[in-house]
Parts: sequence; C-alpha cells; structure tokens
Amino acid sequence: MLTTGVDLAARPERTALTSIEWTADRAVIRDVAFPADDTVILKAIDRADKTGIDCPLGWPTAFVEFVAAHHAGHVGIPEDEPDWRHSLTMRRTDIFVHKQFGLVPLSVSADRIAHVALRCAVLLAKLDAAGRSVDRSGSGHVVEVYPAASLRRWGLHQPGYKQVAKPEALGRVVDHLLAAAPWLDCASYEQAIRRSHDVLDAVIAAMTARAAVQGQTYQPGEADLAAAQTEGWIAIPDSPISQLL
Repeated sequence: MLTTGVDLAARPERTALTSIEWTADRAVIRDVAFPADDTVILKAIDRADKTGIDCPLGWPTAFVEFVAAHHAGHVGIPEDEPDWRHSLTMRRTDIFVHKQFGLVPLSVSADRIAHVALRCAVLLAKLDAAGRSVDRSGSGHVVEVYPAASLRRWGLHQPGYKQVAKPEALGRVVDHLLAAAPWLDCASYEQAIRRSHDVLDAVIAAMTARAAVQGQTYQPGEADLAAAQTEGWIAIPDSPISQLL
C-alpha cells in the first residue's frame, strides 16, 4: 500500500509532499517533494491508495449561503446573539474537533488558510476532471487531515515545533516519532524531516491517511455526514500509532 501526505500551502514553495510504502512489518518513506506544485501533487495522488491533505476541503454551509445571499443583495438580519458568526466560521468537523480534543482548527472562512483552500479547491476540481472524484467526507481517494491533532492523539505533540526560534522542538517531535514507530524507515529523508516542519507535517499526513484506510479515525456520525460531504471532515486517529502496521 502507498499513502501520500500533502502539507498544502497557497504557493508551491511552502508545499511539502511525502509518500510512504506500507508492508507487513515496516513503512518506508519513498519520496519527498519540497516544494511541490500541482502537477507533482496530482501525480502522487494518482499513484497512491490514499492521500491525506492538510487543508480544509470545503467551507461552512452557512458561510456559503451567507455570501451567496449577500451577493444577491438580500442578507437576512441575524438575531441579536453574540456568537451569530460562529456558524459562518466553523464547520461541523471543526466543532467536533474542538469539543472532543480541545483544538481549534484554523477557520477556512475567516483566516489566511482560506488562500490555501482556494488552491485546494482547484486541485480537487482537477482530480474530478481526471475521473478521480473526491468525497470530502474522506471515503474516497483523499482525506482531510490535521497533523497537529494526529500528533496529539498519538502522544507526540510538542508545543512550538513550527516556530523557527524553537528548532529543538521540531527535533523532539521527530525523535518521539521514530521511538514510537521504530518500523518507520526514513531512508535518506530523515534530515529533510528534521529541518522542515512542513516535511514533517507531510509525513504525518501520509501516516494519517494510512489510519483512515485502516478504519482508525473518527468518522462523521449520521447527523454530521451530509455536512461532511460538502464541508469536509478532518480524519483524527482513534487508535495508537503502533496499530498502523
């Protein structure tokens, strides 16, 4: 089995991609691309059994409806509630992640991650045009992932590992990852992982894609499924990292 992870950014220069080959007793990192443009990403997705993309796959339904109504010139006046914008900025999956794990994903409608999501939407359109239809709930070729949440669920999270001023934090994450998953063979890419949190996140995205294939992630419930298919659903591991093999 081959899984791919994409730490997507608005521009290729900050986008990292990794592919991991899984066998009965080990997982081998077969490829690292950093930077990675759309052509590289689409080719990797085509080769992989499953790809984890670190980016929202859709926008909150209420936000889409609000913007459409505003564009048409007939926005309804919200009720006088302090949190009426909450439904416009948080998807059902974001609310689930916050309630269950205390994490707050970046808002795709009210944060700079929206720039990345625009690129992602075009990637998904290119996949669809090539006959690789996408189910945003994660049951198809791609699944939305959140590397920081995966690291926390696997007991590997280190605060500040993405801060340039704290390179030691990134190193500790890699040390803990290799200790928890001694079957992970970084091949010639270990130094690239230690130098860049983008590459590390791509590795975790590929590992989370494996968890999704194995049925080891939290699935949307019946009440969330319809929203997940349009807004996207973050795959969060529900089992120890040791069970990926």
